[in-house]
Amino acid sequence: MRADASISNDSSRWVKKPVSKQQIEPLCNLFNLTPLQASVFVRRGITEGKELLYYLEDDLRFQHNPFLFSGMEDAVERILQAKEEGEKVLIYGDSDVDGVTSTAILYEELVRQGIDVQWRLPLEDDGYGLSIKAIDDFAAQDGTLIITVDCGISNNDEIAHANDLGIEVIVTDHHNPPEELPEAIIILDPKLEDSLYPFDGISGAAVAYKLVSALRFADTDFYNAEISLLQLSEDTQNQCYNVDCIKIKNLVKIKELHEKIVPGQTSIYDLKLPYFLQGQLIYSWDSRQTLNLLGQIFGSGIEFNLNDLRSEIINVIPSVRNKTSAQIKALSQIAKYSEGDASELESIYNLYVTYCKKVIAAKKPEQTLNEQKDLQLVALAAMADIMPMKNENRIFVKAGIASIKKNRPRQGLAELFNKLNINLDSLSSTDLSWNVIPAMNAAGRMGHPEISLKLLISSEAREREQLAATIHDMNEERKDMVSNSFYKIHDAAQQSIALHNNKLCVSVDESINKGVTGILASRLMQDFNVPTITITYENEVCTGSMRSCRGFIATSFLDNLGDIFINHGGHNFAAGFSFYKSNLEVFLKRVQENSAAVYLEEENTCIDVDAEIPEEHLTPENFCLIDMFEPCGAESPELVLMTRGIKLIDTMVLGKKEPRHLKLIFDTGKYKIPAMFWGQAERLRKDILIGKKYDVLYNMSRNYYNGTKSNQLIIKEIVPSTGD
Repeated sequence: MRADASISNDSSRWVKKPVSKQQIEPLCNLFNLTPLQASVFVRRGITEGKELLYYLEDDLRFQHNPFLFSGMEDAVERILQAKEEGEKVLIYGDSDVDGVTSTAILYEELVRQGIDVQWRLPLEDDGYGLSIKAIDDFAAQDGTLIITVDCGISNNDEIAHANDLGIEVIVTDHHNPPEELPEAIIILDPKLEDSLYPFDGISGAAVAYKLVSALRFADTDFYNAEISLLQLSEDTQNQCYNVDCIKIKNLVKIKELHEKIVPGQTSIYDLKLPYFLQGQLIYSWDSRQTLNLLGQIFGSGIEFNLNDLRSEIINVIPSVRNKTSAQIKALSQIAKYSEGDASELESIYNLYVTYCKKVIAAKKPEQTLNEQKDLQLVALAAMADIMPMKNENRIFVKAGIASIKKNRPRQGLAELFNKLNINLDSLSSTDLSWNVIPAMNAAGRMGHPEISLKLLISSEAREREQLAATIHDMNEERKDMVSNSFYKIHDAAQQSIALHNNKLCVSVDESINKGVTGILASRLMQDFNVPTITITYENEVCTGSMRSCRGFIATSFLDNLGDIFINHGGHNFAAGFSFYKSNLEVFLKRVQENSAAVYLEEENTCIDVDAEIPEEHLTPENFCLIDMFEPCGAESPELVLMTRGIKLIDTMVLGKKEPRHLKLIFDTGKYKIPAMFWGQAERLRKDILIGKKYDVLYNMSRNYYNGTKSNQLIIKEIVPSTGD
């Protein structure tokens, strides 16, 4: 078992990468950061505007347009067709939190749209993804359209079967696609090479949310409306004019044109401009000025039909009245995050998008309310599926948590939060990850994911309260089940590592509940620091989970065994599979053979330190540093900070059942800083002594108790100060 780093008595492993003034100053000047904040970003390699944006902003304007998906417009049109023709629609989801929230988000919107829709999740004996039985049952009801959420990308045979029955399938998924894609009519998966979506790290629920957002947009006057934005500027240095045009559809730039006009030399017939604008509704920020310039260049014989964009936008955004396009660019919040020098037209385009969203929000306030409810679920899914906490995932989680606090939890979550005694005032991503998500996942792990889904979509308050109580009880049962199974399989699992070239851990046990194979694989992987496979079997079918680490891609490994599986799929570091029990020995033999070729990255025993904070700078103001980096998660861990030579002035042993934890009080000179050191009470009066000075490695945190908020440190390592 891996050693606990917290008992280390050596700070030489604490590595703080050097940063220079030349690296920090541009970030401070451009993004109004303190040197401390900028140094953390530099050490984490986050220095480009397009990355910093998602740490410094939380406005939903910065999420990506759903119509950036190459197949989104087709998906919307197919669903609207189903609505118009009264078709029966089935939403098929996965059994985990991501799948359940995906199903809830899409189901509620299709119900609002008046579509004849039903949902289905995997039954207790079903494997991963869309099943033949689900398709046959739906066909028996004369169903014609299936939409998968958080699954489907690997269901080639099942979707082929649906096609044979005359049922069309739209796949919305986020898992790694196989080499051969299913023959669905539309696939929305950001990991497809031709998806065109700018970020491939979103959850299944986020993909469903994007589809729902596109459906809502289709119910506005802006849907499928094509316009062109025209900007004409004089280049006095080169004695020419620059013409910039953007063609927009569904608020997405679909074409651009950039040309130069030299007065007296360039004929209108030499330009692509007339063809680009043909048949378009054309807007210019200041149409009168633009028309005057065009008249000077081409004379009065050429007519342009321009609409004035500024006069429309000022009715919704009065602050831009009398502003020139250059001033709009200077005021643009998005422009400062752009690579290079953003053009005036780009800033006008961004302002136009903001204008459209404000118009929609004013005309359809119910869409905004429903979006807030959806984002609470999208936030849960991002953390439940361990999505990288960067790009728009940060917007989702921040917006979801803010919505829970401001608007209160949506139906279903409200009852579950109450049952779990969640404090909304202090709610953080950590609370959701450690308390809410495991409880919601428990129902699926115990073979009844429909309980979590019904909790979210039920219109009856009493039913939701009962379902929340059931989920709470299931979660307690799940905890006992994991604990008992882990104890039972641990030793045999450890012994298996040597049989697999010290590169894999493999555990097979019939007594394991298939719903907890993923949890067990994850715990074994953490203990042994090698990729782990956990398998159980029932009714002649084996079900397994793989959790990976050290750069080894789980789905690629399983793809090499694809001929054995009934189905398989997942992410780079978390995957699932099933196969017939008759293939168990073949599977184990091939895993053992393939283990020789497994390459694992060497484990780095050093701890990267984000910043060193002198004790005099451990101030309440600098504790705000954690707010900038919340939410934390995959690829954006909690800040690891260190302070040297800080004096310990008091200690206390804590623990309700067992006195195992230490509360420490440090003196910075101006402030007394409390700190928690979990599970290290035995070190008191051994190498932790009151009155001594220490070098401390820690996370910043906040403690909420009886309605009072206070700053505290969470100690990772503590060693006697060499300067003491």
